Amino acid sequence: MEAENFTCVSEFVLLGLSQTWELQLFLFLFFLCVYITTVVGNLLIIVTATADPRLHTPMYFLLRNLAVLDLCFSSVTAPKMLVDFLSEKKTISYRGCMAQLFFFHFLGGAMVFFLSVMAYDRLVAISRPLHYVSIMNPQLCVGLVVTAWVGGFVHSIIQLSLMLPLPFCGPRVLDNFYCDVPQVLRLACADTSLLQLLMILNSGMLDIVWFLLLLISYLAILLMLSSHPGQARRKAASTCTTHLIVVSMIFMPSIYLYARPFSPFPSDKAVSISHTVMTPLLNPVIYTLRNQDMRAALKRLGVLRLLHKKE
Repeated sequence: MEAENFTCVSEFVLLGLSQTWELQLFLFLFFLCVYITTVVGNLLIIVTATADPRLHTPMYFLLRNLAVLDLCFSSVTAPKMLVDFLSEKKTISYRGCMAQLFFFHFLGGAMVFFLSVMAYDRLVAISRPLHYVSIMNPQLCVGLVVTAWVGGFVHSIIQLSLMLPLPFCGPRVLDNFYCDVPQVLRLACADTSLLQLLMILNSGMLDIVWFLLLLISYLAILLMLSSHPGQARRKAASTCTTHLIVVSMIFMPSIYLYARPFSPFPSDKAVSISHTVMTPLLNPVIYTLRNQDMRAALKRLGVLRLLHKKE
């Protein structure tokens, strides 16, 4: 009965990263460069892995899908943040907020599951090198990718189904630059202690368990490498190290944000920036700079373009 007295909130106000115009302008220019680099870097990985026949292997098929995920994930929050830097009124509609929350957790959840697929790919490559191509056949790769996306969708639907019934009667100010569960949940005009627990179990504990499983998997892979020849061992160890860096960059901010009570902390926005904007930028940088095959493919792609121009 009390819910009938609540005023429907049609929009939320985002406080953003700063209220100072000069700082907002600087942040706009900085994050515009970051976002453009993210888009170009991930598109470059997608185009290179598609265009170069030498990269038509299971690992680069998965890497291409990771680039798609990074591109989509960064686009959920960055464009709105950039627009708000130049706007006096930083608002987002209730429906827009729920949509942003859905896609954020859909793509973030898919990435969590997808990193497990990449770990499995490396495990097969190291433990069964002679049967790697037959085991990681195109049908299995597509099936694993689809499973990761479906897992992210299910995770996000659970989050959204818990959020939609909540009443919002004011205040309507979100102390962040995008809509996310902890900030929105604090504005609900209801007791959300049980919901917080469910959200922590659905996001935070999932992150912790998955992170530990991935660490154990990569440690097992590194132990297996001790029996491999020197050159092969170094190349495989370099690839696994790259994957571990990416896994840590994705999971550590996520664990900080979702595996604790949703009380505000001063460092929340900085961690959110790392999680939503910087990680999708660093992934293509890490994979292109540390990966010899990708660097060679980029050079070949550049040479081919030059030859076509001369013709």
